[in-house]
Amino acid sequence: MKSAVIVFPGSNCDRDLATAIEAVTGRAPEMVWHKETELDRDVGFIGVPGGFSYGDYLRSGAMAARSPVMRAVAEAAARGVPVLGVCNGFQVLTEAGLLPGALMRNAGLNFVCRDVALTVENSQSMFTSRYDAGEAITIPVAHHDGNYTADPETLDRIEGEGRVAFRYAEKVNGSARDIAGILNDAGNVLGMMPHPERMIEAAHGRSDGRRLFEGLLETVGA
Repeated sequence: MKSAVIVFPGSNCDRDLATAIEAVTGRAPEMVWHKETELDRDVGFIGVPGGFSYGDYLRSGAMAARSPVMRAVAEAAARGVPVLGVCNGFQVLTEAGLLPGALMRNAGLNFVCRDVALTVENSQSMFTSRYDAGEAITIPVAHHDGNYTADPETLDRIEGEGRVAFRYAEKVNGSARDIAGILNDAGNVLGMMPHPERMIEAAHGRSDGRRLFEGLLETVGA
């Protein structure tokens, strides 16, 4: 599977994501600088990494969402290419309009950095097919603006359409309905605050995040 990881000024989890992708697929992704205006047509997966793009100036992800490369990312997503946004990447995807809602300052106004318990809400997506619905997993978080919010109508819609991929099994950041990750309406764009790339091997303490990448590889193909 040919993949790409988008790199913005201030990204600091791009190499973590690239390492996880290579570990599972056996092929290093292309690292694409934010000023690029095109992506290879044969890219089968796009990762938007965590970090502090543009230093979180204005709002987290707001400036990165307007980088030239995001037009190409949106076009690829519209063609059905899987796009994963992790942490700051989730913020970028909401700011770019690829996912509904917004990520606000954490309840309590504290930076949260620890392993957290999640529940798999949807096991039928291309990202979650290696999990069981209702399964409890553990994935690390590291964020200051991870409080997912949306209007009640939007929340009801994504719940009703099965687009909540992961839910916090404990209180973490004040997210509406404890939502930790959501899918777009086509199911090929996933945004999540927890970092699956940081829990893919025994040296990380657990490997619960690895199955996300394995499921994606099975769906998209090598």
